[in-house]
Amino acid sequence: MLEAGTKAPDFTLMNQDGQGVSLGDFKGKRVILYFYSKDNTPGCSKQACGFAELYPHFREQGAEVIGISKDSVGSHQKFAEKYQLPFILLADPELEAIQAYDVWQEKNNYGKKSMGVVRTTYLIDEEGIIQKVFKRVRAAENPEKMLAALL
Repeated sequence: MLEAGTKAPDFTLMNQDGQGVSLGDFKGKRVILYFYSKDNTPGCSKQACGFAELYPHFREQGAEVIGISKDSVGSHQKFAEKYQLPFILLADPELEAIQAYDVWQEKNNYGKKSMGVVRTTYLIDEEGIIQKVFKRVRAAENPEKMLAALL
C-alpha cells in the first residue's frame, strides 16, 4: 500500500459516461479515492450507496468521491444507474491505477488463494498528496469514516 505523505500516482481512466478522467483534474480539491472489487456485489453496493447518501456532505467539505474497480465502463453505467450514484466510477480493466496504488494483492477466500482488489480508500489533499490510507475497510462503515476524516 502507498503511505500517507507520498504523492498520489496520477492516472487517466474512463468514467461511467465513457469520458477520460485524470486524478490531476481534481487539483485544488480533496479526493476520496476508493478501490472496490466488483459492481453489484453486496458489500460494494452497500459501500457505494453509503457514499451516495453522504455525497452532499463530501461536496460541502470540498471533496470529490471517486470509485475504481476493474469492471467495464458498461458495468459501471448500469451500477451507477441502478443505485443513482452521483459520483465518479472509473473503469480500470488493465489494472493501471489498481496496481499503481498497490491494491491488487493475493486474497485468501475460504482457503482458496487468488489475486484481487483489496478494499482500500485513500484521502488525497488539494496538492495530490496522500493524507490518509484506510486499508481493508469495512464496506458499510467506510463512507462515514471518510466523512469524519475530512472534518
